[in-house]
Amino acid sequence: MRRPLVLLLALLAWFLAGCAGGGEGPADGGPGDGAPPQPSLSDGTRESAPADAQATARKEIVTGHLVLRADDPIAAGRQVVTLVEAAGGRVDSVTEQPGAGSMLTVRVPADRLTGTIEDIRGLGEVTSLTTTREDVTLQYTDLEARIAALQSSVDRLRALMASAASTADLIEAENALAQRQGELDGLVAQQRYLADQIELSTLTVDISAERRADRDSFWDGVLAGWDALRSALAGSVVALGVALPWVGFLAVCAAVVYVVVRLLARRGKPEPAPNPERNDQDA
Repeated sequence: MRRPLVLLLALLAWFLAGCAGGGEGPADGGPGDGAPPQPSLSDGTRESAPADAQATARKEIVTGHLVLRADDPIAAGRQVVTLVEAAGGRVDSVTEQPGAGSMLTVRVPADRLTGTIEDIRGLGEVTSLTTTREDVTLQYTDLEARIAALQSSVDRLRALMASAASTADLIEAENALAQRQGELDGLVAQQRYLADQIELSTLTVDISAERRADRDSFWDGVLAGWDALRSALAGSVVALGVALPWVGFLAVCAAVVYVVVRLLARRGKPEPAPNPERNDQDA
């Protein structure tokens, strides 16, 4: 009777020990949860992924061209300047032609380009809008890497110059430093220009009083040709009117010169010598 009781107690203890060991499984986030173990620091915290594994931010150069029709192109162009400056941008060029239109080249922060275009839409009727995006992420990353490498080389050359043992070593290090510094300055200038193109988008705004639409049909082509011919003829008539007084003046000058030359030629012509034989016959 005592031996079966001992066996029963042993089985009961083994069962309870197995249940207690099963609680330290996947629920506790141990190695059995299916995920690879993450390295831990000395204080028990998880180690974050290295910076090189993080995705590189996309860098783009955005340009746009907007054609707008407005009743007063000059006033609309000046309102565009106000909108761009309010958005934190700048105006690179402005061309105003009274009676014809206004042309502006503006730079707008890339994150505010869409909102600025929407504000400009309210100044008139948009007849054309084109935007392009150029991905320059690789170019910018390459510039950063080359600048970092050249900066390290420059720092090493400066340290070498400080510890140069002879004049020849110092001169050689100075020449190498001048060359590397020039390359570094050039790359830094390229990076600044590229960063400016990325940060500020370029937008060209063409404002006119007449609607500029694409001419696709045959009749539209005829009208375009007629307009061009009429403009050419009008310009030719104006040019002829400007040139006509000069043509008359040059004709009078040419006639005076011709008369003077003829008179000088007659005065300089020698008279014929008398013929003796003819005089004898007359006698």
